[in-house]
Amino acid sequence: MAPAADAIGSELDLHLTGRHVVHALAPGFSDAASVYLLERWLLGEDAHASTDPEQIEARRLALRVGTDGPEHWDGVLPVDEVVVFPGDTPYARACATGQAQVLDAVDSHTSQRLAASGGGDARVQDLLRAASFLVVPLRLRGTAVGFIACTRGPDRGPFLPDDAVAVQSLAARACVALDNARRYEHERRTALAIRRSLLPDTAHKLDGCRIVPGYRPGGQDNVIGGDWFDVLPRPGGRVGLVVGDAMGHGPDAAVAMIQLRTAVRTLAALDLPPAEIMRRLDALACDTPGASFATCVYAEWDPRRRTCTFVGAGHPPPLLRGPDGRAAPVALASAGLPLGLGTDAYDPTVVPVPEPGVLLLYSDGLVESRDSDIDQGIARLADLVTAHTAGPAPEPGTDPLHDLCRRLLRDTAATGGADDRTLLLAELVPSAG
Repeated sequence: MAPAADAIGSELDLHLTGRHVVHALAPGFSDAASVYLLERWLLGEDAHASTDPEQIEARRLALRVGTDGPEHWDGVLPVDEVVVFPGDTPYARACATGQAQVLDAVDSHTSQRLAASGGGDARVQDLLRAASFLVVPLRLRGTAVGFIACTRGPDRGPFLPDDAVAVQSLAARACVALDNARRYEHERRTALAIRRSLLPDTAHKLDGCRIVPGYRPGGQDNVIGGDWFDVLPRPGGRVGLVVGDAMGHGPDAAVAMIQLRTAVRTLAALDLPPAEIMRRLDALACDTPGASFATCVYAEWDPRRRTCTFVGAGHPPPLLRGPDGRAAPVALASAGLPLGLGTDAYDPTVVPVPEPGVLLLYSDGLVESRDSDIDQGIARLADLVTAHTAGPAPEPGTDPLHDLCRRLLRDTAATGGADDRTLLLAELVPSAG
């Protein structure tokens, strides 16, 4: 089985790990090999089965017949197919008893199923002529989570007890690798679901305001950063825009993000002034684990009054690009302290916007660098926004705001920071009346 078996566990990917297992078994050890995982285990349900189950449901994770890859058998034995195995099959017995099952032929249930699915495929008939059949359970901490099935044709010797022991040893190693891959994939799916809920990659179009968000993670897909943003329609045609950053990564940062984002939505629905929203958010952060020292900036656009009101809580200042194409930081009356410190010093800054402009809210991942201070990073970001206006026009059919978002995320990657990069671009259009 070596050296192919050495690859088992080298990747945190279920299907790749399954392929490593079957490559270790076929064609050197057996003519065909497959790996099945119990569906309840994959779904994270109670993996403890009764000692005499009526049936088991297992998903085909990997398959190798001779030197054929799984793509050669898509029409007959597709990967990820869920198969129901009755309790009297060797597969169910192996899972229930924890003992390897050795037979001198393919069991009747498998024979009927293959004959029905394979039609006149000659390769299926070759599989059914197996002279020796071995099923070894995959057991993790005393509980079956799947099984490995191997076949040998009549031109090879039958499986012996030592062969079963060898596959059991391989199965024990594979179980650890499969469990690690399953946990990783579960964490990754959870992280991506949280990220999609907090950072929806969709544009918004409201009266007097069109918003385009952008996001690039600074780490691996399964690591949740502290960035979040939201767009909040407010009474009177106003629009609230907020970008925040909770300290750290992982579950604590995710919980803090969710609570802060929910709180801003609730407070905005009460139609409170921007400064009062920030003061109440600060009070909430004092009692929320992981939310202390979070930063955010809130902007409220009023197209009828042609003003934008800003309140900051220790966050980098917004950028505003005027009709002349030049972008500059908004001079806030008070930068404010991060949330959770119990301060009342959240003074609003009201900026007239009599003509169309572009507002940029962002996280510090776009402006922080190991090689320069944050003020230099903010100036560089403003220069990038200005240069985009003066530069070549976007390709035909390309939206200028989307193009600006894409270029900023691309060009700020050169800063070398490892933090997430979050953008919220808003095209502000004052009302004519």
